[in-house]
Amino acid sequence: MRTSGRIVTGITAAALLAMVNLGCAAKQQQPEIRDTWTAAAQRADSAASRAETAANRAETAATRVEAAAKRAEEAAARVEAMVAKSMRK
Repeated sequence: MRTSGRIVTGITAAALLAMVNLGCAAKQQQPEIRDTWTAAAQRADSAASRAETAANRAETAATRVEAAAKRAEEAAARVEAMVAKSMRK
């Protein structure tokens, strides 16, 4: 009888200890979660916006360069035609 009484007492004590530990664990404060992604996402968004603006400017500049190259080719063709015409005379 003594042995079974000690076993029951031990099991009861273990159960009581487990319940107390679980209760204390539930009362602990959760660590504060810091939001580190929102600021990074905003910076990435603004960087993408600036990159898009720069790409638009580069495209505009490329269009201007193409137009200038076309004008230079046309001028070279006119000069070549004038030289050919003057050599025939």
